[in-house]
Amino acid sequence: MNKTAKGPLSRLLAAPHILWSVLFILIPLAFVAFYAFTDNDLHFTLTHISEFFTPKYLGVFLRSVKLAAIATVICLVIGYPAAYFISRTSPNAQKVLVVLIMLPMWTNFIIRTYALSEVLEVINNAIVYLLSLLPESLVPIALDPKPDIVIYNETAVVVGMVYDFLPYMILPIYSVMSKLDYRLVEAAQDLGCNGFGVLRKVVLPLSIPGVLSGITMVFVPSISTFYISNQLGGIFLIGDIIDYYYYNNNHHFAAALSFVLMLILLAGLILMNRFGDDEKEGKR
Repeated sequence: MNKTAKGPLSRLLAAPHILWSVLFILIPLAFVAFYAFTDNDLHFTLTHISEFFTPKYLGVFLRSVKLAAIATVICLVIGYPAAYFISRTSPNAQKVLVVLIMLPMWTNFIIRTYALSEVLEVINNAIVYLLSLLPESLVPIALDPKPDIVIYNETAVVVGMVYDFLPYMILPIYSVMSKLDYRLVEAAQDLGCNGFGVLRKVVLPLSIPGVLSGITMVFVPSISTFYISNQLGGIFLIGDIIDYYYYNNNHHFAAALSFVLMLILLAGLILMNRFGDDEKEGKR
């Protein structure tokens, strides 16, 4: 009887979410798919899809994957210890530290990235000035015209990705770690595990769901970003290509690039979820 009563109520409560998903997720995706497989006369075609796999665009995609992967690894290396440290502090300290992690996210993404470009520009000018004070024989690069050492290159793009998306790595891992049963840690210590052994055999396996969520939340926006690469790197990533063709009224090719990118990311997410499920089954 309770199950029967809960059924209609559950469907009623889920209705706004279902409506939102249909209107703002499923229908837009259907439009993207429709434009991806049609030409300007709305006739079916695979030309735009196949063009994604030409060397010109495949090279840009692979560079996007490379930079996104580097940024994700850096975020994981920084974010995992940070999340562990926050989870081990007192409840009041955790609240303060989480707010500090989230604080940059309260500022508009574009403003944050623009501010970072100004900071990198100042650092670049300072480095060039310091190099100009050295004897020419000791300077490894030409200083005229002014070189771009820490900005307008791939390194600056990775720095921008880490700066903008690091909270998305820390928060999921912290969320999982804060709920860990630390009696398991004490048990491992009683059985002779040192600090590294506890981390490797207890904390890390139990925090895998948070790690996978963090990797997903950093890698997906990193690979599809376009403002960071434009503002900090002056280079084209796959997101820049999509943005370029969309604003130049080539909506069908932009949709095709978006559709293929979406399928590739979806396949990656399925593999990661499968890996996470295998980890859970292994623990059981």
